[in-house]
Amino acid sequence: MIRVATVDDIMEIENIYNEILDYEEQTVSYTNWQKGLYPTVDYAKSAIDNNTMFVGENEKGIYGCVVLNSIQPKEYDNISWVTKAQPSEIMVIHTLCIRPSESGKGKARIMMEFIEKYAKEQGYKVIRLDTYEGNIPAGTLYPKIGYIYVGTTKFHFQNVIWEDLKCFEKSL
Repeated sequence: MIRVATVDDIMEIENIYNEILDYEEQTVSYTNWQKGLYPTVDYAKSAIDNNTMFVGENEKGIYGCVVLNSIQPKEYDNISWVTKAQPSEIMVIHTLCIRPSESGKGKARIMMEFIEKYAKEQGYKVIRLDTYEGNIPAGTLYPKIGYIYVGTTKFHFQNVIWEDLKCFEKSL
């Protein structure tokens, strides 16, 4: 089940963020996220306050989370998007996270299916997202489920880290 997150979910969301960051410190960093910088509990609280944080859960509890809104980073202006749409017709996926212990079990695909259904129900015309160029799992998944790679652009992440992010979109 995937649902809008509530304030009661904040600890589990923070745990997911920390589990991912700890896992990446010990293995390989696919996200290029930085502990204490992004994602943070304040980021999650803000998304919950705006009803834009969603969680995926099963019998074991919350396994993933994602922020869905129409906020496009300014760097998106550098991309030649295939689908022309007004800002209000564009859903943007931010910070899709799957708990490391649930990784590789199709949970990201389940969440993406929900996102597409939800976006259609809400009247969006297109979904856009970006991922760190070194995020091989995400960069492999998105084309498999119909997202078109539209380009890579430099992001000045949190005004601290320069990184190249691959951008994808899917017309609905």
